[in-house]
Amino acid sequence: MQLEKQTEELDAREDRNERFADVQPIVKYNNITKSFGELEVIKGVDLELYPGEKIAMIGPSGSGKTTLGRLLMTLEEPTGGTIELDGELLWHMEVKGKLVRADEKHLHRMRGKVGMIFQHFNLFPHMNVLRNVTMAPRTVLGLSREEAHDRAITMLRKVGLEEKLEVYPSQLSGGQKQRVAIARALVMQPKVMIFDEVTSALDPELVGEVLEVIKEIAREGEMAMLLITHEMEFARDVADRIIFGAEGRIVEQGTPEQIFENSQSERLQSFLGRFAGAASQSL
Repeated sequence: MQLEKQTEELDAREDRNERFADVQPIVKYNNITKSFGELEVIKGVDLELYPGEKIAMIGPSGSGKTTLGRLLMTLEEPTGGTIELDGELLWHMEVKGKLVRADEKHLHRMRGKVGMIFQHFNLFPHMNVLRNVTMAPRTVLGLSREEAHDRAITMLRKVGLEEKLEVYPSQLSGGQKQRVAIARALVMQPKVMIFDEVTSALDPELVGEVLEVIKEIAREGEMAMLLITHEMEFARDVADRIIFGAEGRIVEQGTPEQIFENSQSERLQSFLGRFAGAASQSL
């Protein structure tokens, strides 16, 4: 039964990968570098993410995973290289045949295509759940109160929190707060969603409920997802492709089967070995 399930998952993953072969990437990092003072944290990264594709980014702390997400979210500006989003340059504009830094109007428009879930929820403590989820679609997208309300109800139902509309963040568990944050991002209907270590701030018993919500969103298959995670089994279950990064570079990438069962680099083998060792000690 287990073998049959694994075969079905592998066939489905192969079907998805064939679909990506004939489409243009929704995100493209072109020789991206990023430095903070003298410290270079991203060193010439090239990476493509396709519509509907789920990429899991794994690697040791400090490898640059979160920085790549923040660059796409325009929270950090690249030092060198370009990023393309939905067929347009993200951080640059072409003016009289020359590339110049994008103005704020361009960046604001492009931000609407990307959503990001952070480690620490970032909910507004003085707003109830419904207001937390409806504020951005009303103020940024210009939706009416009714439209924003209907969209919020749909997304809160998706994450299992429809009954918590009037509750304030202080009355929620960490897992519930993170699910509200996911609904708040989904309500904007982004083309790309970034999940940045979304379970790292949760108590262990709350991790599962959040990962199940993300898995369900991933199964719907419509939205490209960049999943920055230390949850190896989650990455294996959800991702079409896994990227292993270390010291600001992409060291290895491939399907979950290639990464976990046939890794090529000693750096990746050592990284996975530490997780395997930690898992065996916890049994």
